[in-house]
Amino acid sequence: LIHYPAPSGSLAAYLTPRPAAPGKHPAIVWMTGGDSNTIGDVWSPQSPDNDQSAAAYREAGIVMMFPSLRGGNDNPGIREAFYGEVQDILAAADYLATLDYVDPQRIYLGGHSTGGTLVLLVAETDPRFRATFAFGPVHDVSVYGPDMLPVAMDDAREIRLRSPGDWLSSIRSPVYVFEGDRDANTDALEQMRSGNRNPQVAFFVVPRADHFSTLAPVNALIARKILADTGNGPPIRIGQDELADLIR
Repeated sequence: LIHYPAPSGSLAAYLTPRPAAPGKHPAIVWMTGGDSNTIGDVWSPQSPDNDQSAAAYREAGIVMMFPSLRGGNDNPGIREAFYGEVQDILAAADYLATLDYVDPQRIYLGGHSTGGTLVLLVAETDPRFRATFAFGPVHDVSVYGPDMLPVAMDDAREIRLRSPGDWLSSIRSPVYVFEGDRDANTDALEQMRSGNRNPQVAFFVVPRADHFSTLAPVNALIARKILADTGNGPPIRIGQDELADLIR
């Protein structure tokens, strides 16, 4: 458990231990779903059908940071839901970049469900991440309903500011969006894909997967690619063909 400075105050986060191997290591900021402002148990073993802890990264030796955000747990500030939280995630990346065992040029960002929506918004705001991986985000946050949004549902401006589908053209670093083909936010992915003209963004539907079972196999694939990425060449690439047989 560490604390990192953010615009909303000193916020709590979980950080994996310093790697045993010397040198600079790749790192990823991971945002869990549900109430993304808080963090809970992200270290206990989870089912491969629903591994929201993204354990594949830490098991591969990649440094992981799980930040909590304004208003979550015992943090200062108030929840803004997909708005000010963007700045908190950027502050988490700033903290990671100061660690002497983290390569600041190989900091990645990932998240699932509401966390996926958040990281997509972050990537639309700032290009600093080597790549961003958004699992199961939504196009329009109004689908989350009033229980999750601190603004009036009929306030079109406030909804639009929080909806990543409206800002895809702002993305300036590689972004990969994933969703399963059943019991998932597949329609939201397809809506974003159909309206996207930004070559920095790639969309993938994972065959035979749902909103949760995409996580373990796709994160394991990404972890292997991160380890192979020295940071000196082009960013990692993912092809739809690589996802075809991940889930049988």
